[in-house]
Amino acid sequence: MPEFLTSETPLECSFGDAPMPFQALPLPGKPTVMEGMLTATIEEIAPEVNIPSFVMCNSLANPEVAAATAAALGVLTPMPCIPVVVDPWMPPSELLSFMDVPLATMESKCLCAWGGEISPVMPIEVIATTEV
Repeated sequence: MPEFLTSETPLECSFGDAPMPFQALPLPGKPTVMEGMLTATIEEIAPEVNIPSFVMCNSLANPEVAAATAAALGVLTPMPCIPVVVDPWMPPSELLSFMDVPLATMESKCLCAWGGEISPVMPIEVIATTEV
């Protein structure tokens, strides 16, 4: 069974500065995995809602980075990251869906309009605890 993209899974962007946690939407009836962690559908790509800022953007395709770099006489000048996701997470899960929308897996990726590839870094480790 595939590992699913869940809330708090670190994501990285190929043009971002730092991995940041993903946030799945808490919708009634949506599948969860161990410890009640929410899974994500392939359509959960909203900037600052599902997909976080990756701190700074280093892509010259981003107009703000291009302008700042031009002003710095060609020295790459990163600017604050505001992801612009253009397509859903792909490939989708072939096994599970929520309201006919496939779930995203740890193999899923999505693209930013500025050329970055956004992908999960690693699944969240669930630590089992017992009460004494």
